[in-house]
Amino acid sequence: MIMSISSGGALQEFSDRLGIPHLLVPSGMAPRATLPYLFMPLPAILQKIGLATNVEAEFSETVGILKKVSSENSPEKPLNDNLSKKLASGINGTIPTVYGFGYYRAAAQRLKTQFNENSKNPAKWEYFPELNHNEIVGWERAIEFAKWFTVIFIRDTEEPREIRQRIEFTEEIVHKQKIKLFEVWGRGEVNLAKMSSVICIGDFTSVYLAVLRGVDPTPVDTISILKERLKRTGMKEGIVRELRELTKK
Repeated sequence: MIMSISSGGALQEFSDRLGIPHLLVPSGMAPRATLPYLFMPLPAILQKIGLATNVEAEFSETVGILKKVSSENSPEKPLNDNLSKKLASGINGTIPTVYGFGYYRAAAQRLKTQFNENSKNPAKWEYFPELNHNEIVGWERAIEFAKWFTVIFIRDTEEPREIRQRIEFTEEIVHKQKIKLFEVWGRGEVNLAKMSSVICIGDFTSVYLAVLRGVDPTPVDTISILKERLKRTGMKEGIVRELRELTKK
């Protein structure tokens, strides 16, 4: 099954011409803010073609968990009762490094990119077990670099024993270098709820970090400048012309 998702424009035009199903999402939003619109249709489609089951139940629990997490991390909640505010305060002035594993690998990358775009802050991400083959060695003699970094470990009460051992050993190494470390635990029973809860906490954290840094989380000026420069090459217009020719046949 082939389908496209966009807020309109050329992709919708070509989908209509080719008779490909197209899901229209609201326009005028930052792409990073449209994650629910872009992601949620995928599990539903997978269920329709027989590659996933029980999607409605997972959606239901995920929505409930996100409501709780959003309430617990809302601006009205004071620092002492607000994990996202605590994280933002703790990582402010550093380069946050996010470590995930398994299905939290994508969540770790999401947190990293939110720190980049919302907080205008350098950040990096890695995942277990791969980071234990290289990244971990970089912490052995961090010394003067230690003060510039913080590490966020994504955790799960049902994480595999081998992964738990890897995380705990890595935390020991990081702690010895006097690098501040934090843990964000997935919430809920199903994987979708757990991933979404971590992403939600990360999104709140990135906005609070932007506030602490005195920056507006919405614009991404550097990306806009890059797009404008790429536009001058005429590459996009060339591709659009080629696609229009193809869809005429």
